[in-house]
Amino acid sequence: MIAIPHKLVVAVLAVAGLSLTAYTVFSGERGMPPAAPVAQPARAPFHSVVAAAGLVEASTQNINIGSDIAGIATAVHVKVGDRVQAGDPLFSLDVRQAQADLALRETRLETAREGLERLTRLPRPEDVPQAEARVLEMRAAAVDASEQLALVEGVSDARAVSLEELQKRRQSLRGAQARLNQAEAALRLLKAGAWPEDLNIARAQVKAAQAEVDAARTVIERSTVKAPVAGEVLQLNVRPGEFVDSRSTSAAPVVLGETRVLDVRVEVDENDAWRVRRGARATGSLRGNSEIRTPLRYVRTEPFVVPKRSLTGASTERVDTRVLQVVYAFDRGDLPIFVGEQMDVFIEAAEPAAQPAPAEHATQAPASGVAGARS
Repeated sequence: MIAIPHKLVVAVLAVAGLSLTAYTVFSGERGMPPAAPVAQPARAPFHSVVAAAGLVEASTQNINIGSDIAGIATAVHVKVGDRVQAGDPLFSLDVRQAQADLALRETRLETAREGLERLTRLPRPEDVPQAEARVLEMRAAAVDASEQLALVEGVSDARAVSLEELQKRRQSLRGAQARLNQAEAALRLLKAGAWPEDLNIARAQVKAAQAEVDAARTVIERSTVKAPVAGEVLQLNVRPGEFVDSRSTSAAPVVLGETRVLDVRVEVDENDAWRVRRGARATGSLRGNSEIRTPLRYVRTEPFVVPKRSLTGASTERVDTRVLQVVYAFDRGDLPIFVGEQMDVFIEAAEPAAQPAPAEHATQAPASGVAGARS
């Protein structure tokens, strides 16, 4: 066996390591070929533009339909994607307690109406003859007492009738006359009917009972939540048997909006807000497919600059900024664009005016003039 010198082995290993190092360095300098983008970026159609991200929403805005009455959902009348008209039912809540309350209030209303009817029909026909007979009875008693007094007073000999008897018959006449007056007053009161104030109180009680019935019926009517506008059901978060809480801050039971015409809420960075003109032309390209493009119609500019909330997820995106919201619209037609998608929006902007360079003598002239004036 031939012995290999130790120094030769060390030299060979050194050369091999140097070669590997050189290969690694040279191959690293070539760089990795850039990866092809998943989707081609959108291109600006104008010479000077303000580029911003827009969020698609319904032209009526996304309406979160809720109920201020808490209860168990008994029926859901629509499905996601259904088109509804204003006033169409969306879902219904349990109304058994409300119906029982309505029945109780209707009974109270009927009682109040019967009380008012009884007052308006006074006097009762069968009560008048009885009161008139009472007057005739009291009148006969008064006539009898008057005749008895006349007999006593007509005696020629005053000693034949005691003073006590005379006074008794006079008091009997006064009592009979008072009872007659009382009977006549009762007859007049009976024939006069109900007191106007009593009628007013009875009518007020009927109105109050009617208002309670109307309130109960309103509760039952509101238990069926209806569409406030025509549109498309975008989201459905309620099913029969689920509890709908009016105080819940979670997702709304139904999200509704008009989608035949869609809006794009464009958030323009505050640094570019001054470049956006009212009524400026704009185009929007669907995020992920720049070939799906549509011209946009200017709708309005929100006059209040707000903190940025709609994030695109780009690594270069600024999140600690404020934005001016500009709303554009477009006809959806057959475009595969849905509410909630993002669009790349390009708004035509005026060329920024060139700022003139400040001249040094412009700031020095007033100082020299002042100095000359002082001198």
